[in-house]
Amino acid sequence: MKKFILLFSIILLVQIHTEAQKNVSKTGTTAASFLEIPAGATAVGMGGAFVSKASDATTLYWNAAGIASFTQTELTVTHTNWIAETSFDFAGLVVPLGNLGNIGLSFTQLSMPDMKVRTIEMPEGTGEYFTASNIALGVAYAVQLTDRFTIGFNAKYIQEKIWHETASGFAIDAGTTFKTDLLNGMVIGAAISNFGTSMKLAGRDTRAFYRVDDTKMGSNEQIPYEIELDSWDLPLCFQIGASTNVINSDLFRWGVAVDAIHPNNNYESVNVGTELSYCEYFFIRGGYQSLFLDKSEGGLTFGFGVASKELFGTTAIQFDYAYRDFGRLENIHIFTVDLKF
Repeated sequence: MKKFILLFSIILLVQIHTEAQKNVSKTGTTAASFLEIPAGATAVGMGGAFVSKASDATTLYWNAAGIASFTQTELTVTHTNWIAETSFDFAGLVVPLGNLGNIGLSFTQLSMPDMKVRTIEMPEGTGEYFTASNIALGVAYAVQLTDRFTIGFNAKYIQEKIWHETASGFAIDAGTTFKTDLLNGMVIGAAISNFGTSMKLAGRDTRAFYRVDDTKMGSNEQIPYEIELDSWDLPLCFQIGASTNVINSDLFRWGVAVDAIHPNNNYESVNVGTELSYCEYFFIRGGYQSLFLDKSEGGLTFGFGVASKELFGTTAIQFDYAYRDFGRLENIHIFTVDLKF
């Protein structure tokens, strides 16, 4: 059974990666772009170089295979003050099942304040307001096939909504991690994200009425028709990376990580990051996102975290913060609370 799962996973990753290579750069031509917003202060603080890490339950976003190593139930909640006065929130729950593997649940949301409905005739507003929001619900499963190799899958339901129109779709994330004997036990991770259906907006505002012939009296003015909108692919992304601890003593741990990203809607880029830990209680992080990406905005990140172990028996809590430079756009602040019990 394990050999079958391993073979199936390798075939799936190769096939999906081949699909991702068909397009080079199609910036702004995919649906559900909120799926590309990075989750978690720890990951963002390390420049998004997180596909081979498994520090908290935001691993559900980066690489579902990472949750296979969790031995405690873990709940993570993260909030991001995103650009243009929008808010990005992520919540993840991982539950260990012993030898059966681990399962995870995740919720992702991009929300924004109500906005005025404006028309050419009434540019200051019609008195109406509209809303827009995006959500994704995920169910993940991961298992440790050997003491070094893990594999995981995450199935997601995705929905985008603006005023009276809604688009929905389904996607699967798949990933693996492998612990080597090189460089103090370097971990290699690979993940493919958002392999799924295309999405198309539909709703009552795409329905209208057509008059058959304006030149003839008695022509029917109430013949309904539907405005057909285009379908758009999801932001498919293949990511591979490695991480290791350069120093791992009783007091200090210094880790470094690097990821290479291949999306279907942009050029390839590299994320790099580092984390310095003191007694696993205090953490300082830094990194850079989107290295070598043409015309990228900003990229520098840093963050810190404070952990409290055995707060109530075996319960532990950790607070993390991260900052991301977004160049000419508004800079980003991320807050995460992680609870292990």
